[in-house]
Amino acid sequence: MSKASIYFTVDKVNGKHDVKELKRELDTFPGVISVSVNDTTESIAVDYDTTGVEQEQLQKRIEKLGYGIIDTRFENHIM
Repeated sequence: MSKASIYFTVDKVNGKHDVKELKRELDTFPGVISVSVNDTTESIAVDYDTTGVEQEQLQKRIEKLGYGIIDTRFENHIM
């Protein structure tokens, strides 16, 4: 298993409904380990297994939900 983390800064995250929607949608990907959404900082952190999902898939899902991605930061974890 190859673990990585990706951090998105997005726009238009407003309240608990948006937080729940983002967590629910991103958790459906095979290989996603955890999802954290902060509506105050409009940030999303996803820990995932790179053999199950690619960062482009996560980014496309966020955009499909109507959130614009302002910034992305990626960390690959060596195990």
